[in-house]
Amino acid sequence: MENLLSVREVCCGYVTRSLGSFGRRIEKPVLHGINLEIAPGEIVGLVGESGCGKTTLGNCVLGLVDYSGDIIIDGLRRGTNRRDMARRVQAVFQDPSASLNPAWKAGRILEEPLRINRMGSGAERRRRVDEVLELVGLDPSYKNRGVHELSVGQKQRICIGCALAPRPRLIIADEAVSALDVSVGAQILNLFRELHQNLGLGMLFISHNLNLVYYLCDRIAVMKDGRIVEQGSAEEVYGNPRAPYTRALLEAVPAPPGQLGAATRG
Repeated sequence: MENLLSVREVCCGYVTRSLGSFGRRIEKPVLHGINLEIAPGEIVGLVGESGCGKTTLGNCVLGLVDYSGDIIIDGLRRGTNRRDMARRVQAVFQDPSASLNPAWKAGRILEEPLRINRMGSGAERRRRVDEVLELVGLDPSYKNRGVHELSVGQKQRICIGCALAPRPRLIIADEAVSALDVSVGAQILNLFRELHQNLGLGMLFISHNLNLVYYLCDRIAVMKDGRIVEQGSAEEVYGNPRAPYTRALLEAVPAPPGQLGAATRG
């Protein structure tokens, strides 16, 4: 079976200057030869401490930053066709308020990805908006609400709906519940689970919270200083971590892996 996502020897860095615009050019490498694969319908969690390069890798997959190496999504190499790529992979980011246009109604926000990708007639797009609202657990009447009329959890549901609208096969969820309170975050996490089960979505779930990753994901990749130091099934990584860094991360988890699994993983 062909992988939904293949990341092969991806390297990435940023350029800064020591004294502003006129200073010496300094290249700061972030990712060092990353290899990662996601099978169709699989959820892979990417964990590590802040600054290790998790978000940068997600941005590489989304085509938001330059990189070296190969990224292949659903058989299409990144950089060959932006519109076709946008229909294959979409993103959900950390702060839903920053992702939504405050001047637009929710319905227009949800329809915009379809307009941009030239998908369907006006009537077909409006029907898709209603379908997406139901998928994310909102009544179709929400399309007439402004952003200021939505709670934070409802805003994130709209963001998830925007990602779902073009019917992608892969979702990049970058700290998608970290800005939410515990109860709302749990609802969004369960929504991801339902969408995965009902739609067969593949997902790269980026988080610093090991509890969430263990609950949601089939496999886990652990990143440290721009390198993946360990990969395996959720049970393997939690039950028998091989890398010292993974063991150090697990020691910071409030509950032991066995107790955590019994309490949260179904």
